[in-house]
Amino acid sequence: MTPRRIPAVVLSACALLALAGCGTTSTTGDGADPVPAVSPSVDYAARARAAAARHDQLHPEIAARCADRATSLPQPRGSDGTGGSGTDPEANKYAENHAFKRELPDTPKEQCLGRAHAERIRAALTGEGRTVPHTEAELRTALEGLGYAVDPGVVKSGPGQTGTLWFELRIHEGGPCVGGQLHDPVRIETHGSYMEGGCWEPRGGH
Repeated sequence: MTPRRIPAVVLSACALLALAGCGTTSTTGDGADPVPAVSPSVDYAARARAAAARHDQLHPEIAARCADRATSLPQPRGSDGTGGSGTDPEANKYAENHAFKRELPDTPKEQCLGRAHAERIRAALTGEGRTVPHTEAELRTALEGLGYAVDPGVVKSGPGQTGTLWFELRIHEGGPCVGGQLHDPVRIETHGSYMEGGCWEPRGGH
């Protein structure tokens, strides 16, 4: 399975508040590995706002472009909470078993930010006069040069020296994902993070 990335905001919270209990563990009761306990004292909403503010300082032109977009999600209509229709048992069961592959919804502002960053990255990597990266190292360097945090696992490649390159990165802690592939053909787009966390689509199923 593709390794799942833990959202940066959670990692930061645990690093800063280890002495407050963020690093404590609890058992599942079934003999499985201990599960990290999340400290209830962490204000994740405040951390998300701080991350968004850092984004706006780094990318003021994109922040201005999306400033008037709504920051809350619309009220869901006709949803049973699993992605199923609510009437077909088989369809509902399938939706429940594959819920881990569902993307978390983005707010209109996050969608705007994601699209703007996708366009920016595409222009920088594939625009006129640009040389499309051909190796993981070249792609990492290009993304870092644009000001993005390229953590381990953000960039991947196919077999061979000229294999397809993929990348999936989060624009800021808790923000939208932007990713895609280079070569045959180039595809760069935005999407929400997955139910199990991270920007890479989870593998496997039930």
